[in-house]
Amino acid sequence: MAGTIKRNNVRVRGAGHRTMIFAHGFGCDQNMWRFVAPAFEKDFMTVVFDHVGAGGSDLSAYDSAKYSTLSGYAKDVVEIGTELGLKDSVFVGHSVSSMIGVMAARQAPGMFGKLVLIGPSPRYIDDDGYVGGFSAQQIEELLRFLDSNHMGWSMQMAPMIMGNPDRPELGQELTNSFCSTDPEIAKAFARVTFTSDNREDLAEVSLPTLVLQCSEDIIAPPEVGEFVARNIPNSRMIVLDATGHCPNLSAPEEVVAAMRPFV
Repeated sequence: MAGTIKRNNVRVRGAGHRTMIFAHGFGCDQNMWRFVAPAFEKDFMTVVFDHVGAGGSDLSAYDSAKYSTLSGYAKDVVEIGTELGLKDSVFVGHSVSSMIGVMAARQAPGMFGKLVLIGPSPRYIDDDGYVGGFSAQQIEELLRFLDSNHMGWSMQMAPMIMGNPDRPELGQELTNSFCSTDPEIAKAFARVTFTSDNREDLAEVSLPTLVLQCSEDIIAPPEVGEFVARNIPNSRMIVLDATGHCPNLSAPEEVVAAMRPFV
């Protein structure tokens, strides 16, 4: 257990018979769940962790081949769940980790019983008949900017992603999180994230799924959330009053209130 637990800096709390595992998005770490996870500790065992390359994870465990697709990150989730003996647990994924959770659920039938997907996007690039929010050129420009200037990209993009300009401390926290991520790993993870296409995986999800969509989100606009909810057979979507891409930080009470009846 020590290898997997250390690699992903896994933290277990709570006392419930069922487990809820929280997976953070790109450029973030488990700290992004500090206002949400504790709300469920009375009823669930809660698990938070860092993807390899983020937070307190073991950077030496990074393998460019393994993590060249989201399936490598999904494999880590399954390994964590296996070490902890998870069965019928609730997976809560933010942003890119929503699709990582979808893939993990397919890799390990029975490990998860429900999915909560916050700001999910199966594809960020527009396609025929599909709105992802970005053109292929915009994504390539974004990635080139990140490749050339990780710090500058973080300082410019983080406040835009966070939204809530009337609360600049939120954008600053996300900026700090982006800046603290290993630059080379961040560049690779960004390319994997923003060029992924997991649309076909949605129809394979058989678990009850809750999609939480922010009312305004430049990373995952409403059309994307609607696509996800429409293409996962046993799902429902709640549109939050919250704006920006990180309601787990900007509007945790609303996120918790939306999740409670479902879990």
